[in-house]
Amino acid sequence: MRYGVNILNFGTGTEPATLLRWARYAEERGFHFAMISDHVAVTEEVAQQYEAPFYDPFTTLAWLAGHTERIELGTTVTVLPFRHPLLTARAAANIDRFSGGRLIVGVGVSWSETEYRSLGVEFGRRGAITDEYLDVVTRAWRHEKISHHGEFVTFDDVSTGPLPVRVPPVWVGGAGKAALRRTVRYGDAWHPLNLRMRFIREEGLPTLRRIAEDEGRPVPQFAPRLPLRLTGSALEEETRLAGQGTLEQIRRDLDGLAELGATHVLFDTYRGEPASMRPQEEDERLLETVAEHVLSLAKP
Repeated sequence: MRYGVNILNFGTGTEPATLLRWARYAEERGFHFAMISDHVAVTEEVAQQYEAPFYDPFTTLAWLAGHTERIELGTTVTVLPFRHPLLTARAAANIDRFSGGRLIVGVGVSWSETEYRSLGVEFGRRGAITDEYLDVVTRAWRHEKISHHGEFVTFDDVSTGPLPVRVPPVWVGGAGKAALRRTVRYGDAWHPLNLRMRFIREEGLPTLRRIAEDEGRPVPQFAPRLPLRLTGSALEEETRLAGQGTLEQIRRDLDGLAELGATHVLFDTYRGEPASMRPQEEDERLLETVAEHVLSLAKP
């Protein structure tokens, strides 16, 4: 498996220096990729989990592409309905070129109705919008000129270049059946967050395989994002999330994910609310402990 770091691009104290430090830490420590989350309108509802300031993932990744050489860079996840699909496709293709073919595009529908309302996008149709936008984006990466006549966007003979160096892998977030169906139809990998190992093993992956079989398509790869939390004593197995617990529990999770065919694992040190944010040095120490004692990543 390949291991990645979630760059915290939001909250008090976040600034260009901290973003660059995250990316350089990931690359220098031997991680394989680094990813950034997405919100456009930080309403009061959004701020309860993701406090302003919030750095845009595409502009930030374009900048970090010039400060890194090896690691892949990605979004976890960009909320597709928030931007016109031609804009998303062009921005992503540009970043892929700037980075020499190192971009991963994680996509999702998000959850904040107030954010959708602020942007004038219909919350109740977010799944349908995402599906249509994914069709546009992925075609724009493969063709110099495309047309599209859909429910949400319509255009003719739009030039889409420059095309990416590598067509960015699409990782689809979410754990419901609609998200799994979207993964099979449009994605290269399933990229869920906050799941228990039992659900992944007994429900998530079996459902993904059934949908792929029903659709006559290949089974996508599996690239979960784990909310990393290290505890001094073992957590209850039936209730803890994958990636949380003692070093031994986290090691068992990673072994289990490897057995289930996971190709990538993204570690997220954020605990889900602004009050829980720690100094960056503490997050690095947590990642360092896992890298040394669980992942056996060699120090440079």
